[in-house]
Amino acid sequence: MKLSVIIVNYNVKHYLRQCLDSVLRAISGIDAEVFVVDNHSRDGSVGYLERRYTNVMFIECNHNLGFARANNIAIRQSTGDYVLLLNPDTIIGESTLVNVIKFMDEHPDAGGAGVRMLKCNGENALESRRGLPTPMTAFYKMCGLCKYFPKSKRFGQYYMGYLPWDVPVEIDVISGAFCMLRREALEKVGLIDEDFFMYGEDIDLSYRLLKGGYKNWYLPEIILHYKGESTQKSSFRYVHVFYEAMLIFFKKHYGNASLIIAFPIKLAIYLKATVALIKMQTANIRKVLGFFTPKRKKEPDYLFIGSSSTIGICRTLTRKKGLSAEFVVGNEKTLPEGHLHYKELIDPEKLTFIVYDTDAYSYQHILKLFASEPVQNVRIGTFNTKSHTLITEEDVIK
Repeated sequence: MKLSVIIVNYNVKHYLRQCLDSVLRAISGIDAEVFVVDNHSRDGSVGYLERRYTNVMFIECNHNLGFARANNIAIRQSTGDYVLLLNPDTIIGESTLVNVIKFMDEHPDAGGAGVRMLKCNGENALESRRGLPTPMTAFYKMCGLCKYFPKSKRFGQYYMGYLPWDVPVEIDVISGAFCMLRREALEKVGLIDEDFFMYGEDIDLSYRLLKGGYKNWYLPEIILHYKGESTQKSSFRYVHVFYEAMLIFFKKHYGNASLIIAFPIKLAIYLKATVALIKMQTANIRKVLGFFTPKRKKEPDYLFIGSSSTIGICRTLTRKKGLSAEFVVGNEKTLPEGHLHYKELIDPEKLTFIVYDTDAYSYQHILKLFASEPVQNVRIGTFNTKSHTLITEEDVIK
């Protein structure tokens, strides 16, 4: 077996279905197996997907075991020479896995590889490349120097913003959203540390790969990452888990640092967590007391691009849902520029979702179009003709 793809799911069955569709296209011609580990979802994920993907192995946990433990369960059952850890809220291109595997085959000292992750508007996601959070790197990140000097090799080390985006480069930390691992390296350095429930485990594993004598790489293969559809980032639990992970990593790898270095880093972590909790609590109190009136959210526009039959289905859907939409008939061959050919249909003052028929356009082509010309108020959308489902970063509409 060449490749084992492992996806941990928690309450995002529609995003996971889209992810699986892209994965199955990408493993065509590869000797591969696909695992989905469900962390006790409440949305019926396993029942919904298991009957639709008979070639995918589902593992249904009785409790939410966390990201690390869930991945390790599947890693132990898998047999591939390479193991890909993939988030369920991602879309990968048809050639992504072939190209990453080819690179890993040609670089036997590569312990792992990450890719160029896109935001929903086509911009590069900074977390595609990261440096090790050494005490000073973490300090520069927390005090804002990383943000103000992103291309500095000293202050911008956290996101390694001085590196190019269009060529393979060595990095320190591979994102857990797409993390291709050499099994031989995993066997040498050990599996994911289960002390991390969620967050931080990718940093720890990447560091152990480097200490084990392997190299970590960034490759300019593009994927989409919706960035945490299954995570309630406004919850107290999120703040607790996120900052606890930072402390676990720091204590594990820099526990012997001098007090001069260790104290300010620990203090900064506790302060950041406290500030986040205070802001969250203040916002909740203001809402309860009626001091906060949220701005009325403007309904987005939609531009649908696809085959004539799919456009017919989308017209019916938008009419029933009361969506403001424009429609263009085309496919990858007849309209290769996609939405870039119809800029006059996009209102620069409004949020617009460009919804592509995924039977008319490959995922690879859609991602390249957005990556070639990112626009802040223009976002990726997809329409699946089998499920009649429209998916954006904000909604799942059926």
